[in-house]
Amino acid sequence: MKFDILVVGAGPAGLNAALTAAQAGARVGLVDDNALAGGQVWRQGPHHRAGAHARSLLGRLDTLVQRGALTHLAGTRIVQALPGRQLLAEEAHGARVLGYDRLIVASGARERFLPYPGWTLPGVTGAGGLQALVKGGMDVRGERIVIAGSGPLLLAAAITARAQGASVVALVEQASGACVRRFAAQLVHTPAKLGQALRMRFDLRATPYWCGSHVIEACGETRLTHVRVQRGNDEVSVACDRLACAYGLVPNTSLGAELGCRIDDQPLADGRDAVIAVDGWQATSVEHVYAAGECTGVGGMELSAVEGRIAAHAALGERERAQASFAEREHYRRFAARLSAAFALDARLRDLASPQTTFCRCEDVAFGDVAQHRSWREAKLHTRCGMGPCQGKICGTAASFCFGWTQDVPRPPLAPARIGTLLAAPAED
Repeated sequence: MKFDILVVGAGPAGLNAALTAAQAGARVGLVDDNALAGGQVWRQGPHHRAGAHARSLLGRLDTLVQRGALTHLAGTRIVQALPGRQLLAEEAHGARVLGYDRLIVASGARERFLPYPGWTLPGVTGAGGLQALVKGGMDVRGERIVIAGSGPLLLAAAITARAQGASVVALVEQASGACVRRFAAQLVHTPAKLGQALRMRFDLRATPYWCGSHVIEACGETRLTHVRVQRGNDEVSVACDRLACAYGLVPNTSLGAELGCRIDDQPLADGRDAVIAVDGWQATSVEHVYAAGECTGVGGMELSAVEGRIAAHAALGERERAQASFAEREHYRRFAARLSAAFALDARLRDLASPQTTFCRCEDVAFGDVAQHRSWREAKLHTRCGMGPCQGKICGTAASFCFGWTQDVPRPPLAPARIGTLLAAPAED
């Protein structure tokens, strides 16, 4: 299959890029590994419909697909970049080789997990993971849930869980109360965000919201029964059936790195994030490859959407139309900077794990075994940390925060793939 513009990722950035390009008459392909478009933020499921704005975008997508103006390859994951502007992809029934003239990477972000005692117990997920499970149909009626970590995602996850009958017994935010209040006051610069925050906080007005607090242990024998929370100088035990705990989002740069795009370190108040480097037109260092959304820096769905539109206009050669959205992009970049500063991670989170705490889930490597090494590469060679099915997506991110290590450039395949898929790749000359 060959496209004028191929978009990878069907979240806010990818959807806006694909719709913009298709409406301009380009032959567009949209690839996403989920069964339905929308990404994590607009994920749909048996008991969950996307909001009005998302439904409008998804409706336009369906219309363009029905007209043959856009090809939506759902349930399809990118496995490897191939020479000659091609990508190897895998779907349920086999492999595809996708060609393109221009590529827009909108691969989004994933949750940052940090190790602490009990974090591998059944019943413990990330906040975004809880949202995905609930939207996908998991029954949480009557369950007591603690939602912990950092950032506005905690509120969104709580709203989703409550809507399906769960009892959110506590929201545990690691940022201080002063930082959260300062961020809330700055929302006057983004009225839509302010309205959204006020509605969520009103809906959760009866739920305890503990700032300057963090989970220090998830407890239970065969599954979670309660969590221990550090609140200032006090320690509190909270009985619960489920814990959703993660510490913000990390840009998903794997595809960009595999394509040879320059990956930059984005300085943050609590460290740095690796991001796909782009210029003002959302163009990467690789000719004909653009990137948009959270993979270029975490900033929220509004920023992702406008970056997707800019990338599409630039890929089409419509420089003036792309430039018309620069001011809006800058507006939301300022919001992203305030968000990052307000919810910077406390350095104490680096020391939650005991030497016996599992650090690498895939290879069952303990924190103490990893900590005695000097680099990510050395830890991998001596312990197999990061060499399991997730290829370091969980423990590698934790190692970056806990030890300040730089991760290696990923090698193909980018995700577990069938041997038949790998054999489908054209032989190099």
